[in-house]
Amino acid sequence: MGRIQLLDEQISNQIAAGEVVERPASVVKELVENSIDASSTRVDVSIEEGGLQSIRVRDNGSGIEAEDCELAFFRHATSKIARGKDLFSIRTLGFRGEALPSIAAVSKVTCTTATDNNGLGRQIVIEGGNICSVQETAASKGTDIIIKDLFYNTPARLKYMKTIQTELGHISDYMYRLALAHPDRSFTLRHNGNTLLQTLGNGDLLQVIAAIYGTNLAKKMISLKGESLDYTVRGYISKPELTRANRSGISIFVNGRYVRSFPLNHAILSGYHTLLPINRFPLVVLEVGMDPGLVDVNVHPAKLEVRFSKEQDLTRWLEELIKETLGMQVLIPKADKPAKIREQVVQEELHLARAKEETAPAFQGQTKFKEDKPSQSAPVDKEIFSTSVRYQAEDMHEKSRISESPLLESYADPNQFRGWESSPEAGNSPGAGSRSKPSGYHSDYGFNHGSGYRSDYRMPHGNKQPSVQSVKSLLPEPKEESGQGGGVAFPELTPVGQVHGTYLVAQNEEGLFLIDQHAAHERINYEYYYHKFGQPEEASQELLMPISLEFTPSEAAALKDRLHLLEQVGVHIEPFGGNTFLVRAYPHWFPSGDEKEIIDEMCEWILSEKQGVDLAKLREKSSTLCSCKASIKANQNLSRLEMEVLLDRLSGCKNPYTCPHGRPIVVSFSTYELEKMFKRVM
Repeated sequence: MGRIQLLDEQISNQIAAGEVVERPASVVKELVENSIDASSTRVDVSIEEGGLQSIRVRDNGSGIEAEDCELAFFRHATSKIARGKDLFSIRTLGFRGEALPSIAAVSKVTCTTATDNNGLGRQIVIEGGNICSVQETAASKGTDIIIKDLFYNTPARLKYMKTIQTELGHISDYMYRLALAHPDRSFTLRHNGNTLLQTLGNGDLLQVIAAIYGTNLAKKMISLKGESLDYTVRGYISKPELTRANRSGISIFVNGRYVRSFPLNHAILSGYHTLLPINRFPLVVLEVGMDPGLVDVNVHPAKLEVRFSKEQDLTRWLEELIKETLGMQVLIPKADKPAKIREQVVQEELHLARAKEETAPAFQGQTKFKEDKPSQSAPVDKEIFSTSVRYQAEDMHEKSRISESPLLESYADPNQFRGWESSPEAGNSPGAGSRSKPSGYHSDYGFNHGSGYRSDYRMPHGNKQPSVQSVKSLLPEPKEESGQGGGVAFPELTPVGQVHGTYLVAQNEEGLFLIDQHAAHERINYEYYYHKFGQPEEASQELLMPISLEFTPSEAAALKDRLHLLEQVGVHIEPFGGNTFLVRAYPHWFPSGDEKEIIDEMCEWILSEKQGVDLAKLREKSSTLCSCKASIKANQNLSRLEMEVLLDRLSGCKNPYTCPHGRPIVVSFSTYELEKMFKRVM
């Protein structure tokens, strides 16, 4: 007697349910997608106890014909395709005919449906895949389906369900994505009677984003629209200041279907390029439209993955569209109010009135503040005044010291400024003089641990100051081929000082700006080095004493196959026997003193890239390494002239908003925000 048996329909459905119905969220997904395919404009979802006790989905769609009610719960029964070739032009979310029988096989189902508004419909009751009853009943147009006791007859499946909150989280996540994919439909989600989501269905995607993520977040979204011969894109992408620690904020929809697509994710991140910090990801909601023949949706059990017939064309176009859109924006983030200022409330109006009375005489008849001189009639806090005097004394002491300029130190001919003496004109801006660093201050960029970099130029005898042009010639000119591609001019800023030798303070008619000097210098250097690495053959120099590098046997074997890539960026390395390699030449414009470390890191990066390395990636990585080494660090004070030149060079960059690592360069405070902080406006 043969041992192979044909399984009965009930067991087959339970096996199929293991693929289609993983958890309560899978049930919600399949039922809501059916509602969307039925042309519903309103979908209400009510769940109890994370969906394990009850799931109810109601819609106002086209309903199911009375004679089709029983057939709808048979496997592979569907109204959405009829022939094999229909699989290549699918325009609906569902098409396999597996969802309803799979759900019915592991739960108790009551389905009420009607195709018109005459008040009559059909109701079918199924338990564990067995039809219990079919009868006429009162019903309005649409479908109302109730799922109870999910997995009641498969205790092994029920055992592996997570907590109620975890299951609710999965359901909410998918409902949010469906609402984002179909802003023209109204969605409601309730759990144990509490409303978790409600959208209007008026077609306003930004309004749906605000309902899900909050109004403040929605204000930081940028509209993205584009159309090519084969594709259309609409949606929103976040400003670079708004990021998340993972990719969960990226929602991609293809013809209304939520999909997880690595190629599209990669295209989106490439579009942001260096605007994003390392290991941070944007918030993105994109609907990609195309002919159904250009996408295969029948490649995943849950239809969450798809394949594109022109994948490279789509990803390249999407990447350029995002770059172009971001390039047309001013991407300077607004500074959030400090918590103490935001939460502080004036308790008594009398205090404010008294303060006004006390300070009013001090400013009568004045049109501007006198520099560095407190008003004679204004009450002055003695402790603050003594602190101010102490700092002024320290400033005078530090200004008397003769020191090098950190910006000029990187680019100047050592003999060009030799013999220059300190000059008050060079450091007369507020904050330009050196101030002692507060105890406990720390910066990620502070490699010199408070050692004495000073900002004052050593002027030549005869009291002759360097010109702006002479200082500009010592900073690299950023090149236009790198960066993001901008369409909006960087604001013109006037420097007014420096904080902790790390942040420049600047202003214009719109408000106050803080600039991270290391990040700004790093961006300038990055675009300079990116251009230089594009023509390395013009700059490589032979070494009299080659640099020796050691690797493990596996690393040495892998590096031998990739030495040609290093040669293309001007670094010439050759094997020297065993696991040793010798650096014979490298570009002369490498940051002085850091050449070996940079080449080491370039080799490590090449070896770590398992997917292969192309020249563009290596050029970008090498530029990042050099720019970081060559840039000024924290606790390096700059003169007014250096600040002006730094801001001038930054404004010439293609991407003046973030450093190569994606950290912000500039943060702004609008004049209105400043006035609110000081209670000038209410």
